[in-house]
Amino acid sequence: MPKILIADDEILFQILLERALEELEDEGVELLFADDGEKALKIIYEQKPELVFLDLVMPRLNGLEICNAVKKVHCIRDVFIIMLTSRGEEYDRRKGMEFGADLYYTKPFNPDEILQNAREILGL
Repeated sequence: MPKILIADDEILFQILLERALEELEDEGVELLFADDGEKALKIIYEQKPELVFLDLVMPRLNGLEICNAVKKVHCIRDVFIIMLTSRGEEYDRRKGMEFGADLYYTKPFNPDEILQNAREILGL
């Protein structure tokens, strides 16, 4: 069963992403949630989601630290990380990609685009 992790400390954005992706649950995709960076990293290591929607600014560990740990330190290549954040400056985008994010989106996001990308990444 494919898994998607939604890692964001703002419950509103967790709910918005869940709604954007809820029809994937009917296709057998499991949605996982984390509201801080340590929880997100633990879920990535233990549950091994194929796709992670990751907020940049979170308590305990930020999105850059998580990307670095997953992609550079532990070299986990089979997880696709989409940084989804309110920080839309080019500097932040470059940093996110440099630390290992595969895509970088700014909030607010287009739910249809999120769903389409998730389908493509998961091969659905």
